[in-house]
Amino acid sequence: MRIFFHLFNILVLSISAFTAMSNVSIAQEVLTESQPQTTQRICSVDTSENLLPPIENQQSQSSLSYLAQQGFLQTSDGSWVCYAPDPKQEGRYYSLFKVQEINGTLVATSFLNQASLVDGQDNRSLEFFMKLVQNHMKTNPDNLDSIHRYLEAFVSYVKLGKIQPSNRGYLFDQPSRGFIVYHPIKNEKLNGTAITINIGSPQNLNSPKVSLTNS
Repeated sequence: MRIFFHLFNILVLSISAFTAMSNVSIAQEVLTESQPQTTQRICSVDTSENLLPPIENQQSQSSLSYLAQQGFLQTSDGSWVCYAPDPKQEGRYYSLFKVQEINGTLVATSFLNQASLVDGQDNRSLEFFMKLVQNHMKTNPDNLDSIHRYLEAFVSYVKLGKIQPSNRGYLFDQPSRGFIVYHPIKNEKLNGTAITINIGSPQNLNSPKVSLTNS
C-alpha cells in the first residue's frame, strides 16, 4: 500500500516572517477553558499499527519513542507518523500527524484533509502538540497553561477559517523559540494545508542519526 502524503523538507527555513508577540495575542482572547483530557490515544483514528513494520533497533533509541504508546509508527527516516484512512478513497492512507528533528529543530505537523480538520483532529492536534511541549520544552505550570491556551486558540481559528494559510510563523514561546504556523503544502504528491509547530531549542532530544532513504 503506497502512502501518498510526504512532509516538506525543512519548513523552519521556509518561514518568511515571524510576528512579534504583540501581533499574536489571539490566544488570550478566546477559549480560556481547556478541553477535557481524552482517554483515547492521540493516534487512534484508525487501527493501522501494522501498516508499516517498526524500524529495527531505532524505536528504543529514539527520544520520541514514547509516541509509540500513542499509536505512532517510526519510519525509515526516523520520523514518527500517525496514519489515517482517506474517507473518500478506500484502501488509501495518509499522514495525519508527523514529527521529526530537522537540523536541531523539532518539527511537528497536523495535516488537513482538503483544508479541513477531520472529526476530532482539532483536539488530537492540541494534545499532540502539548505532549511535545511538555517533553521537549522547559516550562513551568503557568507558562504551560498559557501555551496550551495559545495553541488551542490557534487551532480553533484555523478550524473556523479565521486564519488563512501562509508562511507566517506565530511565536508562542520565546526561550524555546517555539512557533506555530498554518501553511500551504504544494508539491507533485500533495496539495493541501497543515498546522505545524517548530521548537527551535528542544530539550531531551537526542535521536540517533538516521540515513534518509528514497520512498
